[in-house]
Amino acid sequence: MNKFRMNTSYKFNSFFLGCGILMAASEVWKQWYLTFVLNGGFYQWWFFPFQLCSVPMYVLVILPRIRNFRARNALLTFLMCYGLLGGIAVFADTSGLQYPSLCLTVHSYLWHIMLITVGVIAGITCIIESSSHILSWRQSIDGTLIYFLCCLIASLINHLFGAFGSINMFYINPYYRMQQIGFTSLVRYCGNNLAILIYILATVFGASILFCVWMLISHFSCSS
Repeated sequence: MNKFRMNTSYKFNSFFLGCGILMAASEVWKQWYLTFVLNGGFYQWWFFPFQLCSVPMYVLVILPRIRNFRARNALLTFLMCYGLLGGIAVFADTSGLQYPSLCLTVHSYLWHIMLITVGVIAGITCIIESSSHILSWRQSIDGTLIYFLCCLIASLINHLFGAFGSINMFYINPYYRMQQIGFTSLVRYCGNNLAILIYILATVFGASILFCVWMLISHFSCSS
């Protein structure tokens, strides 16, 4: 990596770490507010911070410390495809952004706006740091593997903590009817489990479309 890329990466690393710390601090506040202000000291597992829109918080904190080029690219790809998708898709149905408290609602909107911002910056960073500024499908596959790993972790969390209260991380808990807009109607035709699988595959498809857009941008930036 040449000096320009190293300097650029350093600047972006500071941005990513700053966003990660800010998101983590705001999440701690959110969990405190939900538990002690709205729920009398009882923790609500439904709001456990491991949804698709929560994972970028963890990625942002560890990203600046990753030195392996392929691992770093995989995390950047996750942010610029899956994180960006999560930030954009929620505005198709903003009911999930609404809370009984105005400050939580504002926090939710700002959180997803930050996901979009981080996703765009991650895409720019990935293009700058890639060889000849051209993206490859291997990066998309690596980002998708991270998504599948997160799905597995979400399933384990659902299984391990389901006894303590309502929990549906990544909205793939088979004990809860699929709730995501556009997929709820599938349950009556193919059952809940298959609807969850279709939802996961649709998420991969949506992220792949975003990666195609990033590939076009990378080719355009290289040729200009």
